[in-house]
Amino acid sequence: MTSVSLPDQVRAACAWVAGRARSVRIDEEAIEAYAAGLPLPAPEGESAPFAGDPETAAAFAICMNAINFGSGWWPTIRKRSGLSGYATMAAGVRDRFTAAGRWSVDELQAMDAETIAKVVGQNPEHPLMPQFAAALRDVGNRIEVDHGGRFRGPAETAPSIPDLAGTFAAWDSFADASTFDGRRIPFYKRAQLAAADLHRAGAADLPGLGRLTAFADNLVPHVLRVDGVLRLDPDLTARIEAEDLLKHGSREEVGLRACAVHAIELLAVAGSLTPAEIDSALWNRGRDPRYKSLPRPRSRNRAY
Repeated sequence: MTSVSLPDQVRAACAWVAGRARSVRIDEEAIEAYAAGLPLPAPEGESAPFAGDPETAAAFAICMNAINFGSGWWPTIRKRSGLSGYATMAAGVRDRFTAAGRWSVDELQAMDAETIAKVVGQNPEHPLMPQFAAALRDVGNRIEVDHGGRFRGPAETAPSIPDLAGTFAAWDSFADASTFDGRRIPFYKRAQLAAADLHRAGAADLPGLGRLTAFADNLVPHVLRVDGVLRLDPDLTARIEAEDLLKHGSREEVGLRACAVHAIELLAVAGSLTPAEIDSALWNRGRDPRYKSLPRPRSRNRAY
């Protein structure tokens, strides 16, 4: 019997939540027209970081996605001029790799809040820093124990991009599942994104990229809400607009993420883009002032 791939587990669970959510619903009548208005995938622009060195490119993609969370804290961190919270963190790690090479397994296993804070330009007392350090220590342990110290090891042992995402999903540093009405709901935003980034960097020449789901965060639901594809009840809308933090794992927060993932599946069926391509288009759209000027849902967690 063939096991169900991680992306298919995500899409099935999100469709199940979408059928039961009460504070969030998908306006299915808007799907066809919205899909028709989505832009075609942009030509490849800047190459992935360190694409000329597959082992370093793999290390960067894995390490950055292991700490690609904290959006609920972005208003509290020091950002580089003109950069978002994530871009600030990525710039710090990229500068470190450029100046001193990729982290070794030993360096990752010894990572602490002070060390990562210095790399990303933050106060080591900030709540994200020990969480980042713990995630990177887990990466170091997994790469050493499971893959002989080779960052390309996960890609070399996976038969497909969905399987590579499944490899990362088993690591503590990529944990991302919630519960809704007693059912476990896997999202694995960062595990899937890490697999996609390894592929983009040329470090994972594997099939199945188009089988990934959307990468469930808080920006894509925000864009879909502003554009009228997601409809929220008035209380949830008021809480978001008041910039109240949503509790991670609450029905509202899980419903937002799951309905966004399922809406993108519906858009993929109605149009010609894959879920990951739609996710990218909406994420880029979210940087427009129209969306940045409005409060987005925020929650403090290790998922996104």
